[in-house]
Amino acid sequence: MEAAGEAHGAGPASEELRAEAPRGRHCSSVEEAALEVSWVQGFSNKNFGFVNNQTICYPCGNYILFLDIETKKTTVLQCQTGQVGAFAANGNSQVLAFSDRKLNPIIYIYTFPELSKLTELKGNAQLDYTLLAFSFTGPYLASYSSIPEFVLSVWNWQENILLCSESQPGVTATSLSFNPMNWQQLCFVNETSITIWHIERNKDEHHLKGNPVKLPDGQGSVSPHEDLFFPVSCSEDPYHGPDLPVSAIAGLVGDEAETFMPRNYIKPSVHLTAHCWTATSEIYMGCKEGYVLAIDAETRSVSILQQKPLPEYMRKVSDVVSYVRREVQKKKGGKTTDLQKRVLFAMAFCNEGLYAAGSEGVLFFYHIKSLQYEVKICADILQPISSLIFSPDYTVLLLVTDQGTVYTYKPAHSGEAVKLLDACSSCFLAADFLTPGNKYCVSVTTSGEVQVWFLEDATCLSKLNLDIEATAMACCPSSNSVAVGTKKGQIYFLDVTKVEAPRVVHRIFLSKFPVLSLHYDQSGQFLIARATEGHIFILDARPSKLFQVLGYVVLADEVMDLSVVSDFKNDLVEVVVLLNVAEVQRARLEIFCLSSALITDNDKYVNEQGMLNPSAIKKEQYDLDYPLSSAVRSKDKIVYGYCTCAPFICKYHLSEENMLEDPSVFLSEKRTPSNQFGSGFLCLSPNSRWLASAAKDGVLFIYCAFTMDILAQKHCHSYQGGGIRSMVFSLDGKFILVNGENDGALVCLKWKKIKKIEVKEAAFHWQSLLAILNKSTSDENVVLKSMAEWQFEPESTLETLAEEKFKEAPLKSSNVDVTEEDGNITSLYSAGTNDMTWIGQKIKKVIREETERFANQKKELQMGIKKLRKTIQKMMHENEQVPDIEKLEQQEFNLDIEEQERAQAEAEQEVARVRKEIEMENLANRYLQDVIKHECWDAMCVKGRAVKCFHMACEVKNYPLKERSEEELETLEKVLQLKKIETGDLKVQKKNLEIKSETVLSKEGEKAEVMADDSASYCLIGSLSSQYGGDTSILYHQWDLHTREQKVNQIVLLKDIIYKVKTAFNKEFDIVARQKEQEIARVKERNLRIREILAQLDLQVEVWEPALTEDEIPERALTVQDSEIKVENYLTHQETEKAEMLAKLEMERRLPAMDNERLRALDDMMGGVLEVKKEDILKMDIPPPPFISKPEHVWNDEEKKIFREHERKVKELNEEKEKYRRSLENELKKLEASIQETTENFDETVCKLSERKVKLEMVIYQEELKIVNLVYALLLNEELDTREAGLHNFLMKKEKEKVKTARTIQTTKNKIEAYIDTYENAIAEEKNLECGFTKEFADVPANLLDELFQLYKHRPKTPVTERLLDTTNPYGDCSGSAEDHKDALTLLMKAMDELDSPEHMPNGLDPSIWEHFCLARRNKMESEELVKWKALTLAEMQAFLQRRMDDNEKIKSEIEDIFQELTWLQEEKMKLQLNLTIQFLLKQGQVELESTEIPEYTDAILIHKSVIEELNCSIMAQGEKKIASMVECKEFSKGIFQLEWEHKKMRMQIEDLKQKARDIVTLPISKDRQLFLTVLNYDSRIAHHISVMEQTLGIMDKLHKKNVKNRQKRIKELEKCISLKAQANYELSLKLKEMLISVSERRHIFEAAGESHTFPKIAKQRYREILKQKHLRGLVKEQEEQFEILQEEVERLRSRTFPIL
Repeated sequence: MEAAGEAHGAGPASEELRAEAPRGRHCSSVEEAALEVSWVQGFSNKNFGFVNNQTICYPCGNYILFLDIETKKTTVLQCQTGQVGAFAANGNSQVLAFSDRKLNPIIYIYTFPELSKLTELKGNAQLDYTLLAFSFTGPYLASYSSIPEFVLSVWNWQENILLCSESQPGVTATSLSFNPMNWQQLCFVNETSITIWHIERNKDEHHLKGNPVKLPDGQGSVSPHEDLFFPVSCSEDPYHGPDLPVSAIAGLVGDEAETFMPRNYIKPSVHLTAHCWTATSEIYMGCKEGYVLAIDAETRSVSILQQKPLPEYMRKVSDVVSYVRREVQKKKGGKTTDLQKRVLFAMAFCNEGLYAAGSEGVLFFYHIKSLQYEVKICADILQPISSLIFSPDYTVLLLVTDQGTVYTYKPAHSGEAVKLLDACSSCFLAADFLTPGNKYCVSVTTSGEVQVWFLEDATCLSKLNLDIEATAMACCPSSNSVAVGTKKGQIYFLDVTKVEAPRVVHRIFLSKFPVLSLHYDQSGQFLIARATEGHIFILDARPSKLFQVLGYVVLADEVMDLSVVSDFKNDLVEVVVLLNVAEVQRARLEIFCLSSALITDNDKYVNEQGMLNPSAIKKEQYDLDYPLSSAVRSKDKIVYGYCTCAPFICKYHLSEENMLEDPSVFLSEKRTPSNQFGSGFLCLSPNSRWLASAAKDGVLFIYCAFTMDILAQKHCHSYQGGGIRSMVFSLDGKFILVNGENDGALVCLKWKKIKKIEVKEAAFHWQSLLAILNKSTSDENVVLKSMAEWQFEPESTLETLAEEKFKEAPLKSSNVDVTEEDGNITSLYSAGTNDMTWIGQKIKKVIREETERFANQKKELQMGIKKLRKTIQKMMHENEQVPDIEKLEQQEFNLDIEEQERAQAEAEQEVARVRKEIEMENLANRYLQDVIKHECWDAMCVKGRAVKCFHMACEVKNYPLKERSEEELETLEKVLQLKKIETGDLKVQKKNLEIKSETVLSKEGEKAEVMADDSASYCLIGSLSSQYGGDTSILYHQWDLHTREQKVNQIVLLKDIIYKVKTAFNKEFDIVARQKEQEIARVKERNLRIREILAQLDLQVEVWEPALTEDEIPERALTVQDSEIKVENYLTHQETEKAEMLAKLEMERRLPAMDNERLRALDDMMGGVLEVKKEDILKMDIPPPPFISKPEHVWNDEEKKIFREHERKVKELNEEKEKYRRSLENELKKLEASIQETTENFDETVCKLSERKVKLEMVIYQEELKIVNLVYALLLNEELDTREAGLHNFLMKKEKEKVKTARTIQTTKNKIEAYIDTYENAIAEEKNLECGFTKEFADVPANLLDELFQLYKHRPKTPVTERLLDTTNPYGDCSGSAEDHKDALTLLMKAMDELDSPEHMPNGLDPSIWEHFCLARRNKMESEELVKWKALTLAEMQAFLQRRMDDNEKIKSEIEDIFQELTWLQEEKMKLQLNLTIQFLLKQGQVELESTEIPEYTDAILIHKSVIEELNCSIMAQGEKKIASMVECKEFSKGIFQLEWEHKKMRMQIEDLKQKARDIVTLPISKDRQLFLTVLNYDSRIAHHISVMEQTLGIMDKLHKKNVKNRQKRIKELEKCISLKAQANYELSLKLKEMLISVSERRHIFEAAGESHTFPKIAKQRYREILKQKHLRGLVKEQEEQFEILQEEVERLRSRTFPIL
């Protein structure tokens, strides 16, 4: 294996390591021993690249690996400062770049294959670089740093210059690439956005300019870009105001206002996965949503590529291929994918088209034409592909997968993909040397993948995937077997006798605890497995014993580390366990010995459950003075410990001399300072002469075990990768395997330099150990080969089977009964034999043996229990037959009182728990009730309630009101005080400015004016609140609300008016509510009498009993009545006793009244009364005489007389009864009529109150409408202020940009002027060289001079590089940079070597002259190339200047737009202050519209009411005369109409009477006719309705005539106005022509004079014109005011002179 990179980096590494050695320590041995990297293995599926046509490279941990795709050889380059961060390679230049991951990282540039460092790029990044990218041509490198800078930088790596950089705070990038056709374009991609950066160059200056690309949304639709800060719409609404940006509406100012976007505007864009550049400077982009985008880098337009529809037969073929592929994936156990719905995660472009791949594992070829593509499947590797990379010559395509494999595909051959690298994507867990330890090694990853490596060149001989989560691994010294521990407590044993085909031969399920580490002793007899919970298992390591489990030990404390020491002389194995004692800050060692007798006589040393007896293993315990994280022991009772509290290594000698006063604590014999940080571990070499120390910093230190001097150190891993996970020495001491924690690298180290005696000592120990192991190794390997391969199912199947067996275990019980406790113990472990743990099997065996041993005793106990149960049941039955006094309580028969008490206690606990939950729930509900009651009831000074009618469905509610807070009252008081002050000040001002004037008005006019003032006040105030308890005199006039303070004060006053209006209504409501209560009381009183009458009349009639509802008494809802409780009331013991006592007292009180003999006699004889009342007359009855039973002919005269007297009394009594009954019925009717009348009157009152509330609602809505308008005006004003502040902030930024751009323009102009002089001098020199040719060769003959001149002008063919000649490269015609002139000149000079050869020399020319001629020609060509290069540079500078000038013009236009918008905003604010929203109150019918549309009032004006009133007075005076004449005509015509009407009425009455007569006979009586018959004055009612309709028609006619006259008058005025406007427009058009002529003349003058000379003059002239216009405006304003005053005076004088007009 080649190790050029490592050899090159050895020198600097040694220097750095020396610098890192701790001060004050003896390190002379560093020169005598040193480590070097033998090979490195690992995988990184993200960063791959071609460094030339045959070599790929990728980072792995601290190293960069170079793999030759032809020879499969690997070269290593180490990053001396730690883990490799960002990485990039350039195959065209054969260079690579990578960054380290330290504080203030550096970017390193190396060449290949020399692996020499070209330069170091030191930027301003503080933590890490995330991306690096080389340009296709030119020495340019782009980098992107992570948090906190997020800076994109562009470097010239050849000259070590930072060209430009730009910060993007918070933006994380996923990929970065240069445009191969133009290095000045850079594609920057993150997950949801893409930005195309342009690198603009101005000679030596470079600038980055970002252009973001608008991506489609998740559905694939591309919406046009919308600028929310400067919206397009500028429509104005006279009410709602202008349209403002959403940032102004949100109240944002500053940078947030420019970038703010509402949530409803945000649409999730597509999620980008991969991209690549095309030869036309387009970008193909893949998305997670399945789209393929095409982005134009210049216009930044995005298009979605569509797949061309397939023919029918091709569609069928595609379906068949997809089906076959899904079936193959199912058989392999992978996820099925649909090829039609593919997501591309990798792309690569070539001449033929686009290669792409994704998670399907299929390599697709896209043939793209316009916006459609055809897809072809090139290769299928059935693994997700993450990267596609073309070699520099575009002959090989590299396919990198997520699972650690790399394939090569050659598009020209269209064959299958060939596997190049088969690594593992997960991290290495551990590695170990396979016996004998000098040829092979084995590694395992965390995912359970076992790999066998050839130790010399790191060739991967075989791979075996166990499909488990591995936690530990170790190789057996006595056989070629490998043990792998898992997280589920299993150990897999592998047969590696054939390194090309390892296989699983056995598996042991120790316990449910994860296996943390595995250790073999040097003799290979024992395998010690460390698990969690302090469990340590001892296994027989030999395959011949089938890896038998010998026993286990359980330690009380946490096990930190474990090491094994073999004593060959005494045939013992000592196990040293390091424990972490939580109580004290010390470490504890427990050492126990394992002898070979443990294997031969295992039952003697273990108990029934498999646990080792403490006496058999000779356990010893030592407490150390420091807490340790790792400890190892040598053979001479010396222990080395890695301290956790301080950076040093402790050395202990376990003898009584090193003990403290406390006899159990040992002192450290020596403390060696360590230069490492973080937790670490120690490892002894097999010969115990070297001690290795590894920690989280990733540096490996090798100490001399005797002197503790540093032999060597190697920075093979890094702290960023988690440091070192594990390391191991080979048995011969030549190699060291080290694997990292998270960096995925496995490093094999070997000695670069070491003392010969150390080598001999290690070799001697190895040979002696092999001599001991050779015989057992050969025997055990034979057994191992003969073992059958272990057949096991995947873990998911095992878990399912284990669960099923666990569920079925109780059903499959044995014949012997098992107690409940035994069953519980067994259920802790698996039920099946195959999936049961070894501990579970032991416990199950113990339980079975105990069950069999005590089966007879168990049966006897069961029989005794049965007899005892029958006896107790018989006793209980007898107890039921005895008298109560002799009965025993039920609990007396309970034999297990403790169990009963326990069950009762559990029940009480459950009851207490449930009661507590219910109490907490009730408490929460009560709290919620209190909160709601406090907010909605207690806080109301006026509670909400309603009043309902008795007989109608009418309901009126009051206004619930909260008590106004002190703050609100103080604010109201301040506003009222301020209003009083303003009113007083206004009166004083009016008094000072008042001009007395006399007006002559008639009395009628004065009355009309008063009436007009009253109506106008309501109209202008905009509400009728003054009629309903509100004081509108305190309000501001609607015309005066200009300032913000006035509007705020007006809102406060309006709220006060609403409150007062509601309060006034609530008072009326309370009166009506009390009235209802009184009415109900009266009805109840009358109902008492009605019930008495009904009882006397013996009538069963239901009496109507009114009552208040829940809405009328809302406080009733706050109390719970007993009738509302549906469940039985729960009473405590005290409450039950109290209720019984009260019932007893009540019974004692009633007993005396029941024993009163006098009352009983009175009740029996006379119904309980002493005299007969009138009400009892109906109950009276005259008893018949006793002889009534005799026949009538037997009666004597006296009896007949008595009978006649009896009949008379009966008749009189019946008459009296009838009379009294009629009086009662009349009284009943009167009472019912009275109740009906009073309740109907109350209903009318409630209806009137309802009507009043409707009007009151209208008034409240009027006031609330005012508040809404004022609030909206304030809000609009704030939005305008916010927008103005945002524009000012944006203007400041633009002005700064303008200043910066202007400075850049001026600097660039100066540079161009200076460079033009240089360019012209170069042209002049080039021309001088050509002109001086004849002078320089004047001594040459004329014929030779002409030939020489032709050769002087002759130029070789333009040299092209090999890359440009390659036709397979799609970017062959890419444009180079200005720096390429050096390379072009070098190639040109190489091409001139052929022309300078003597064979091209003319015949007869002196060779010295030819040499002089060749030199002159070379000078001429260099001058020409220099002129070309300077021309290119000058063109770039001019293009840069033009771009900056365009930017400057754009900024100017933006600033002008901002100024225009600011002016517009100021005008809008002025309009908002002056153009107020006035609320008018108009009567219904006063304004009638022909349509529902509101008329346009934009050209309407408002005039003072006094002008209208004066005009109305004159109109009324003239109108009275007209009315007088009209009255006479009206009276006369009225008589005529009346006679005609009466005549017509009589005729119609005749017809109606006739018709009624006919209808009476034929027509049935309907409801309408019943109404006609029952309603009084039905005709007058109809007549009244007709008269009202006629009056309405008359008013409408008058109004129509009036409107016609007004429209005609308005038409005349408009015609006059139109004529005036036309004349004015004609004059303006003439002026406009003159102004256009003058403007054009001035423009010509300005252009002729130049901007720089005339700009100050024009500015001064404009300033003078502005001042002049301002002065003229002031004069015009003053003249207008004077004119208005004079006009008012003229009107006043005219009204005095001609009052009638």
